[in-house]
Amino acid sequence: MSRQSISLTRPNDEWLKAQVESEEYSSKSEVVNDLIRKAREVEEIRKKLIAAEESGFSDRTPEQIRADAKAKLKNAASV
Repeated sequence: MSRQSISLTRPNDEWLKAQVESEEYSSKSEVVNDLIRKAREVEEIRKKLIAAEESGFSDRTPEQIRADAKAKLKNAASV
C-alpha cells in the first residue's frame, strides 16, 4: 500500500477521530479509504446518469422497457 501524508482541518480531524472512537472504523486510514471508495462509486453513478441523459428519450413504452430488462436479466442468469 502507498503511504501519504495529508493535512486536515481541525473539524475534519476531529470527525475522523470520532469515527475511530465510535469503533465504526479501526483507524483514520480506514475511514479515508472508505470515503474514497464511496466517492468513486458516486462518480461511476454520475457518469452513468450523464450517459443516460445524453442518450436521449426512448419511444418504447414502460411495458416494453420492463420486458426488455426482464429478458436481459433472464439471459444473464442463464450464462
